Amino acid sequence: MRGSFSRTSGHVEHREMLDYQVDEMELITSMDEANNRPKLDPTLSNCSHHLHNLDPTKLNQHDSIVHSLAEEWVGGEGGITRDQLRAKKVRNRSRTISIQRDRRLRRTLSRDLAKKKTFPALYNLFRQGFLQSNEVHIFGYARTKMTDDALRERIHGYLSQGKGAEQTESLSKFLQLIKYVSGSYDSEDGFRLLDKEISEHELAKKSRPGTSRRLFYLALPPSVYPSVCKMIRHYCMNQSHLSGWTRVVVEKPFGKDLSSAEDLSCQLGELFNEEQLYRIDHYLGKELVQNLLVLRFANRFFLPLWNRDNIDNIQIVFREDFGTEGRGGYFDEYGIIRDIIQNHLLQVLCLVAMEKPVSLKPEHIRDEKVKVLQSVMPIALEEVVLGQYDGYKDDPTVPDGSNTPTFATVILRIHNERWEGVPFILKAGKALNSRKAEIRVQFKDVPGDIFRSKKHGRNEFVIRLQPSEAMYMKLTVKKPGLQMSTILSELDLSYGQRYQDVTIPEAYERLILDTIRGDQQHFVRRDELRAAWEIFTPLLHRIDDGELQPISYKPGSRGPAEADELLSKAGYVQTHGYIWIPPTL
Repeated sequence: MRGSFSRTSGHVEHREMLDYQVDEMELITSMDEANNRPKLDPTLSNCSHHLHNLDPTKLNQHDSIVHSLAEEWVGGEGGITRDQLRAKKVRNRSRTISIQRDRRLRRTLSRDLAKKKTFPALYNLFRQGFLQSNEVHIFGYARTKMTDDALRERIHGYLSQGKGAEQTESLSKFLQLIKYVSGSYDSEDGFRLLDKEISEHELAKKSRPGTSRRLFYLALPPSVYPSVCKMIRHYCMNQSHLSGWTRVVVEKPFGKDLSSAEDLSCQLGELFNEEQLYRIDHYLGKELVQNLLVLRFANRFFLPLWNRDNIDNIQIVFREDFGTEGRGGYFDEYGIIRDIIQNHLLQVLCLVAMEKPVSLKPEHIRDEKVKVLQSVMPIALEEVVLGQYDGYKDDPTVPDGSNTPTFATVILRIHNERWEGVPFILKAGKALNSRKAEIRVQFKDVPGDIFRSKKHGRNEFVIRLQPSEAMYMKLTVKKPGLQMSTILSELDLSYGQRYQDVTIPEAYERLILDTIRGDQQHFVRRDELRAAWEIFTPLLHRIDDGELQPISYKPGSRGPAEADELLSKAGYVQTHGYIWIPPTL
């Protein structure tokens, strides 16, 4: 990276960082080779997309898309074993602290956001007609030297081609919209060249100056956001405020705590106003998450039930059945709370708990989300369980003494009239016994239970976010037959069965389209971000300072047994002997 990398505790100067950058990326490259996995292409791992784009409701303007790629390949070619990696880590122990300060580089090699998410999302929007070939263009921007055709070749295999000549022709047309520009993050010359290429395209399409629409997508390390945004502001903005616009999308993490998030927000706020900034959280683009407001406020029978009088507890769960899988270095700097709970799960909580907005205008919805966050009580340490799976520290990129949690259960309590006394249980973990993300609303016991059906378990409304998107209600019914006996069953809406002819869009498709439309409903506002960090920063600092230690748990388990004990204390009643099975055709 160019320039210095800042952290709350200090910074690493540019000259030092270049040496460690090469050493660290060589380690990661060799580790992938040692595990017999194909090397990831860092030129496409992080990206800042520039979308010089269209209004889908008025497809009569000439526009272009620019997609800028972040990292150049500096890793070595030789393969070494995992033991050699650990030995190399020990030999370089004096450099470990400096290397850890830029674990963002590991994210570069592991996430592959451009190839796996954003380029496929752009292609799917193009294929469905939301991006027209005569009105949009895509530019790639990175430090690496390569040709337009080289970029097209690198992303070709990640784009769904389907079958038939029509699909092949569609893919070919899309790839021809892509152009590549080389430059660094803090280079005036690089961004002037980028602006020149965009402007030449605009002139070729006979667009009037100032009428273009430019969207920059920054899937970059947050440390370079300020320098990149300065370059955009000074050299790549529209030249006037006519019918065009300039918007900037930034990926998480938005800082590491309240102070760093506020610093980042201040720096970006000096360059762009809030209407130009789109802080993306891809969970807000998921089909079932976007369905939450409709479910709650468009269905009469939920209105009287959705409160503390009827609901005992609410769980919002994220589970993965694999570990850090080569991104241990990056993950170790953030941990499961920063990576999943503080953003993804907390955003879902807002939609579950918020009051009905005045309207569906983005600001009215975000106002209600902020009110929820401001009503959350300080986290009680006795309502937190942290875990770390056995073998996590075997990853040579993870410090031997790491206390970073790979599992966490945190109970939040909302101090308002609707939710007083109802625990919101946020739970996330890696290397567990299943993979799923869901919302589980557990209702209170039936008073005066004449059927003695309490043994079956409580009524629950479950929203399965992924995989196998579904909504189902667990309820007690009469067991078929001559006897008056009861059994637990469900009312089930499984999307795969009910909507067989509908392809559920990827979250990035929705959110990119929202940025084009100027709809900020599913993006995080600055005061919303601040309120979220205010909730978790005290807890995170105590973890960082070593005051709280994670409990070991076995990979493939439910996590620490203490987490189940905490759920029981909070009032959750587990249903034994019942397993929801997605229906088949």
